[in-house]
Amino acid sequence: MKIDDALRELETVAEKKGIKVSYEAIGGELGAGGLCKVKGEYRVIIDKRATPGERVTVLAQSLGTFSLEDVFVAPEVRELIAKTAGLRSH
Repeated sequence: MKIDDALRELETVAEKKGIKVSYEAIGGELGAGGLCKVKGEYRVIIDKRATPGERVTVLAQSLGTFSLEDVFVAPEVRELIAKTAGLRSH
């Protein structure tokens, strides 16, 4: 699966879970972005200057913290989420 296709699929999964994804200018050394909770709602904020690969990684890591059993996720993308969640926990 191409990076752009994976990113679109991840954005769709986030939308189905009610998680807002936004691309914003993040200054400093904060990295490419991540998951946060704003006014009781989960958001994934990704640096708009991040590469497509970084965007996929940030989004996959963020989604890895949620149960995704209630939404359809393409098998390749589900595997990607599992891999990135595993990398983050080590």
